[in-house]
Amino acid sequence: MELEDEEWELCCNDGLVYKRKRRRFNPPPESSTGSEDKRLEKLRKERKKQTLLKLKSKLEKEIVQWEHLSNTLRSLQISSSTQLQQQQEKQQEQDQTSSLPSTSSSTQSSLLDDLLFQVEAQEAIFHDISSLCDVAELLCLKQEQSLFELPIWSTPLELMQELSYDD
Repeated sequence: MELEDEEWELCCNDGLVYKRKRRRFNPPPESSTGSEDKRLEKLRKERKKQTLLKLKSKLEKEIVQWEHLSNTLRSLQISSSTQLQQQQEKQQEQDQTSSLPSTSSSTQSSLLDDLLFQVEAQEAIFHDISSLCDVAELLCLKQEQSLFELPIWSTPLELMQELSYDD
């Protein structure tokens, strides 16, 4: 009967569960609660502002990297199109000169030179594209790693506070 008169409550403190007598709840004065709420709200807003500023700077860096890649790809396209135009002009010149009587060895030599030039141009294009792909892959890998690099909290209470934090 004595246990019924006294109310007990279960408490959990850092994983330790125990039973204690229920305390009477005396609410603190309203003025201190209001100022505490204002202080907590101010801290929450400041933390949110800092988080958004970090996110903004991170996204700005990423945009700069992607713009650099885009500009590099655009310059690569322009250089490859100019090389293609040069090859077409050379081909037209060869077609015009081949209509004139010439020796077969000089024709074969010029044809071989043109083929060699084409292969070298293609090799340069492949190298540029490969380096662009490597940079893009590194950017994606860095973004994936940021998803796994989560902060470690020192106490379970801090972890719960971070998880229950509303953005």
